[in-house]
Amino acid sequence: MSSEPTGTIDVALEHTARLLQSRPELALEQAAEILKAAPNHPLATLLLGIAQRATGDLDAALNTLTALTDAQHKWALAFYELGLTVGERGDHKAAAVAFRRSVALKPDVPDAWRSLGDELTMSGDLEGADSAYANQIKTSTRDPRLMTAAAALCENQIPQAEHLLREHLKMFPTDVAAIRMFAEVAARLGRYLDAENLLARCLELAPNFTAARHNYALVLHRLNKPAAALQQVERLCELEPRNASYRNLKAVILARVGDYQESLELFEGVLRFHPKQAKIWMSYGHALSTAGRERDSIDAYRRCIALTPNFGEAYWSLANLKTFRFTTAETDQMRERLARTDLTGEDRFHFHFALGKALEDERQFEQSFGHYERGNELRKAQIDYNAERTTNLVRRMKSLFTESFFKSRAGYGAAARDPIFIVGLPRAGSTLVEQILSSHSAVEGTMELPDIISMSRRLSREQTGRDDSKYPEVMSDLSAADLRRFGEQYIEQTRIHRKLGKPMFIDKMPNNFVHVGMIRLILPDAKIIDARRHPMACCFSGFKQHFARGQNYTYSLDDIGRYYHDYVELMDHFDKVLPGAVHRVIYETLVEDTESEVRRLLDYCGLEFEAGCLRFYENDRAVRTASAQQVRKPIFREGIEHWRNYEPWLSPLRAALGPALHAYPHAPEF
Repeated sequence: MSSEPTGTIDVALEHTARLLQSRPELALEQAAEILKAAPNHPLATLLLGIAQRATGDLDAALNTLTALTDAQHKWALAFYELGLTVGERGDHKAAAVAFRRSVALKPDVPDAWRSLGDELTMSGDLEGADSAYANQIKTSTRDPRLMTAAAALCENQIPQAEHLLREHLKMFPTDVAAIRMFAEVAARLGRYLDAENLLARCLELAPNFTAARHNYALVLHRLNKPAAALQQVERLCELEPRNASYRNLKAVILARVGDYQESLELFEGVLRFHPKQAKIWMSYGHALSTAGRERDSIDAYRRCIALTPNFGEAYWSLANLKTFRFTTAETDQMRERLARTDLTGEDRFHFHFALGKALEDERQFEQSFGHYERGNELRKAQIDYNAERTTNLVRRMKSLFTESFFKSRAGYGAAARDPIFIVGLPRAGSTLVEQILSSHSAVEGTMELPDIISMSRRLSREQTGRDDSKYPEVMSDLSAADLRRFGEQYIEQTRIHRKLGKPMFIDKMPNNFVHVGMIRLILPDAKIIDARRHPMACCFSGFKQHFARGQNYTYSLDDIGRYYHDYVELMDHFDKVLPGAVHRVIYETLVEDTESEVRRLLDYCGLEFEAGCLRFYENDRAVRTASAQQVRKPIFREGIEHWRNYEPWLSPLRAALGPALHAYPHAPEF
């Protein structure tokens, strides 16, 4: 080919480019031949690098494309292909640098902005990713009528973008670019139901709109619709089987629904090609811990720390195993990190929680409490929680859910006997109760299912057509058919979590105590178990815990004490208006007389006694809560009075609890 004229080379280049999609190995050979005839030809070099990546030789591709960008330092496409290559090698920071260079040179390429957003997401820079995705939307928009709205979205001027898009869609209701942009606005505002509906409409109009499908999968995942989210992400994986972002999302969703083996395999596959991704190592560690592989999870978290030493959440993930003990060197490392001035607020509060646990294990309780207190202060500053709203909600529920209210609706709801709800506060022994019950041959343990909470929000919106909640009052407007429909929806939505075909299953979402009234109306035959622990022990254990989401009342001793008080008041109310409907398990009694309490529990659930329920620690099922490692051991008494080590600093908690403290069956003398 060395004597071929320029025109022939151009034809060969065009042919090579076409081969890249169908036969990359042949494209590789052709690009190499062209370079023999025309050494250093820029386009031939680019095609060679792309072909090397497509055939899996990432090191060769990196060398080829690095040399090309050094020589052609203003060629946006070359930097884009370099970004794809280093991203596949797992160096997402370097990939982001290459993509930033690409969009700086040619800012109107949507794929480059999307790739930049993907890399920033993988690196944990969610704010930067949002900006990149917004620019992808902007550069995808060729309609001048949308440019102002796109610019407002890029600048995070959400109210302006919302107004402009709403007006535009009144005139052009099938404009898919505008619909997707409007869905992004809704998601930024936390209106995920709106975002879901908009993206569904977008894909109805444009089924091949891949970027919208990715948005749709993410929104469905956030809305706790894992089956639908999986369907969307699987379609994306079919289109781009090597896309790490898609595969990682699929692994996260599979772990959420309990398909841990496939989830772990996906994480392992992603990490083989992207071994430097700290956040994926952490997600992998979470899945390993849930599956009972504690040693492997520790290794994953430590790998995460080695990659990103300032990653406070990785240290907290180790502490959150509960049975793990930090080395002296690791405790010193955490102190050193906290002394830095460049830590993010999120990393800082995670370090405080983790160091609190490390010092607790060393019995340095005053220093330990100081770190717990500081971690809670930092976390509380980031959330919106008003204790008075909870108190008011309890008052409204007591007012609505009277004995006559339930009697007038006798026979309503779905006739399903499958669910067993375990309610209460986190860290009250609910995971132990779940482990005991799920050791029975007729009962399957699942996880803390958010379906009832999601249903309460959706129910209010469906019935009122407004965002402001009219729940629980909206329950009084529902017919027998409505209540049956909601009960059947719950059974159908939770089916994805049931893998074993057992007749009963457990929903261990503690916050469902607020929804006992709704549960009783839509599923009147369901069993409800209130797992209760000494208020000082339970509340302080919650205060020590950093929760991944929800439980916003736990970041203040006063807030958590008031919350416990409200919880007891509401459960006392249901004891009066629905006598016998709720079975209470007192943690300390369960520890003292395990067999008698287990027999009472099984009798309430209508189950025959099985000795395996007393050997619950032999059950190797996946456990997703902070007590995962603890319930894999026999019952121990040591933790019952552990809160007393911190008693000198718990006066605000005792004051907030008030009568709920002394009314507890195992209340100590003060």
